[in-house]
Amino acid sequence: MKKQNFSFSASQIIMISFFAVILIGSLLLCLPISSASGDSLPFIDALFTATSATCVTGLVTLPTFSAWSIFGQAVILILIQIGGLGTITIMAGIMIALNKKMGIGDRLLIQDAFNLNSLSGLVRFVKKVFAGTFLIETAGALLYMTVFVPQFGLKGIWISFFTAISAFCNAGFDIISSNSLCSYAENPIINFTTCALIILGGIGYIVIWDILLVIKKHKTKGLKCFRFLSLHSKIALFMTALLILSGAILIFVFEFNNPLTLKEHNLWDKIQISLFQSIATRTAGFASIPQENLTNASSLVSILLMFIGGSPVGTAGGIKTVTFCILICSAHSTIKNRERINLFSRSIPKQAVNKALAVFSMSFLTVLISTLLLLALSNFNFLDILYETVSATATVGLTRNLTPLLDTLGKIIIAATMYLGRIGPISLATAFNIRKENNHLIKNPTENISVG
Repeated sequence: MKKQNFSFSASQIIMISFFAVILIGSLLLCLPISSASGDSLPFIDALFTATSATCVTGLVTLPTFSAWSIFGQAVILILIQIGGLGTITIMAGIMIALNKKMGIGDRLLIQDAFNLNSLSGLVRFVKKVFAGTFLIETAGALLYMTVFVPQFGLKGIWISFFTAISAFCNAGFDIISSNSLCSYAENPIINFTTCALIILGGIGYIVIWDILLVIKKHKTKGLKCFRFLSLHSKIALFMTALLILSGAILIFVFEFNNPLTLKEHNLWDKIQISLFQSIATRTAGFASIPQENLTNASSLVSILLMFIGGSPVGTAGGIKTVTFCILICSAHSTIKNRERINLFSRSIPKQAVNKALAVFSMSFLTVLISTLLLLALSNFNFLDILYETVSATATVGLTRNLTPLLDTLGKIIIAATMYLGRIGPISLATAFNIRKENNHLIKNPTENISVG
């Protein structure tokens, strides 16, 4: 009998590597040295924190600034950086640094991790990812230092780097206070530095390199370079700007007279707080106003923004801006009875539409199951639970103060949701499909059905 060799697919390796990092992080956070008190913290809280950090979410059951020591915070920060870049990218970076040759298997892993369409130039791409990440995070830390060093002294340097890495990786962790960045709601340096880092991390590496390449090749800047960008970059930039602007306007309107959020602020502060809320929901997890004080209308807007998330091949979560845009355009083309989906004078392939629909379906299913489980096993408010599950699925990290109240089973549900949200529901669905079907050999007859 012939022995069958078993090998892991790229999706399975990514899933296993993320799980391994979470497990190692959990064990490190369980050590007494990781605790601010010097006593070992419960494993479930260590597991939840490690999962949230590796999945760059930001939901925490224990305050990061007070529960963990400097060592524990350093472990969390390393997990955030690994989660933001991806375990496969970290391993590839180590191989490049050691001058190890990357085989076809390694290249396929990187291609799958970044959802790229080509194997060419992957080593150069990884180098650019590391260099760009270091430069952006360092620049953000230097800007933060102008506020945190005068306030906290030398500790402000550590706080600045921690916050910058957390913001660029769209993680939402902070070591300042228990109310995120609410104390800096009126500070433009903190607000706009955080917003810039979130956008740069969430827009996607491909878009950033595309913009730089166009500027270098065509010697043009500003809006003029938009017409030279790839279709992917155009969609990502357009949708990012549209969602940020529309979200900020809706939140500004819905919270304008809310005494618990914007009412007591002047016009300028209302604008920057609304803008911060719109950007942070996609998918950073920082907050400048308490999320539990939002009106129901603003909460719904925030849930929609969280679910959509950032752009592909970046540090953000959600179903992604490009996915959302394709679904909207597909629906519009169907209503108009058009066979092709056209965007910026280009046609969208049917394969991209099918993938977008699959990503949306699996993400929606994840939210639905998590919400139903928490509703059945707890007595929390429906809106609070929905906010929590969408935040976990989209790896956002915003909460209506529900996370610290979760029991052990609730923590396990949210931790599992964060894990599924980070590795991608569609990757989970296909990772265990080891047996490939020969669909090209047998085709079933076609029959029309009624839809709608």
